[in-house]
Amino acid sequence: MTSTQGTAGSERERKVLDSVPTGLLIGGEWRPATSGATTKVEDPATGEVLAEVADAGPEDGMAALAAAHEAQAGFAAMAPRERGEILRRAYEAMMANVDDLALVMTLEMGKPLAESKGEVAYAAEFFRWFSEEAVRIDGGYATAPNGQSRFLVMKQPVGPCVFITPWNFPLAMGTRKIGPAIAAGCTVVIKPAHQTPLSMLALGQILLDAGLPAGVLNIINATDAGGVMEPIIRDGRARKLSFTGSTGVGKTLLRQASEKVLRTSMELGGNASFIVFDDADLEKAVAGAMVAKMRNMGEACTAANRFYVHRSISGAFAEKLAEKMGALVVGRGTEDGVQVGPLVDAKGRDKVVDLVGDALAHGATVKVGGAPVDGPGYFYTPTVLTDVPKESRLNHEEIFGPVAPISVFDTEAEALAAANATEFGLVNYVFTESLDRALRVAEKLESGMIGLNTGLVSNPAAPFGGVKESGLGREGGSVGIDEFLETKYVAIGIAI
Repeated sequence: MTSTQGTAGSERERKVLDSVPTGLLIGGEWRPATSGATTKVEDPATGEVLAEVADAGPEDGMAALAAAHEAQAGFAAMAPRERGEILRRAYEAMMANVDDLALVMTLEMGKPLAESKGEVAYAAEFFRWFSEEAVRIDGGYATAPNGQSRFLVMKQPVGPCVFITPWNFPLAMGTRKIGPAIAAGCTVVIKPAHQTPLSMLALGQILLDAGLPAGVLNIINATDAGGVMEPIIRDGRARKLSFTGSTGVGKTLLRQASEKVLRTSMELGGNASFIVFDDADLEKAVAGAMVAKMRNMGEACTAANRFYVHRSISGAFAEKLAEKMGALVVGRGTEDGVQVGPLVDAKGRDKVVDLVGDALAHGATVKVGGAPVDGPGYFYTPTVLTDVPKESRLNHEEIFGPVAPISVFDTEAEALAAANATEFGLVNYVFTESLDRALRVAEKLESGMIGLNTGLVSNPAAPFGGVKESGLGREGGSVGIDEFLETKYVAIGIAI
């Protein structure tokens, strides 16, 4: 591992940050919090303050909900083509401003610029995808089986939506929700994570500039998330809640949403297994492991969390993975050549320290890394552990960091049992050259997604989501817009 840690505050960084709104977006206008409160946004690579943004209180949240509710009827009546064109213009604006949006993202959450640019393109693609879906909302007309009546089926926007997004993909987790909502004709109140509000604020201005009507998108930054969001959820004017984050918070939100029977989408925790069978292409498996583990410094719900490698190749796999992990350059994401940025905050880094310490106490061995980086910022060395026992917390909790714990298995049944021995079910990864085994294992793994001989499953054109305690509903793909539509049936009596 090589480490490079630069300093914050270049002229370009300052200029780009100064171009980002810092208020609350309510009813089409940027405004301060009613109380005048602000909160600081920190660079996780240096600990320095990047900006201060408005910190909403409950009254601001209710104002945002009122604006979304007031705008709903008019926006639902807008022509689908016009809604799609707004999204298309926003997509084009994002792609034209990739460099600036990526810099903002890197500064507030830490990932290297190359990864941030990749996320901007990925995030923008949700707008392009759903701009095309806006004009493909369909219904149906059918004859009743007895021939005595006709069925008319139509799809209409569910109504005002409440979104809560995480810090790890601050643009993409927003566009993945906002895109289908706008395409379907729904208004939105969105609360970005308090660690990374700047990317969402920049996106809000792009959508306004693209012609989104006032009140359709409302952005409220709030450090008191529960105090601001719970009244909105319990109010009754919102009809849809979509959350990406931890399973614990998701369960709390589901309880709150049940009071008014809100439609819900939940993209929650993950504990992905990465299974390498004895017939796998080893080079392909290691390359896939680097993607599945190290994307976003391992701070992803889709990150490979538990590595199960067949005993016959476990040593070779661990050696090759450790070599690649150890060669990664760690540092501030704005610096040339950096491949691994900081974790988002001290809490995130400390959790990784605790999990690795627990594994070592249970007998695991450090192959490479295994310690935080000295100096400013929240850095942790890319780490490979071997001989990780089943009882280690690493096998049961999301790591959300650059740590790959490897365990061995001998039989297919043993690998499947280990992979499924979790309350989570978001994604699993499988590497094998056998078609029969690939299909057999994919069918038996208890998860909403499978990466087969690939370490990347996310795609705007594919349905994203999990089973068990990893969530409800799907985002993206042709089914993504259905989460924002209600089906209405009209029975038509006719004279025969």
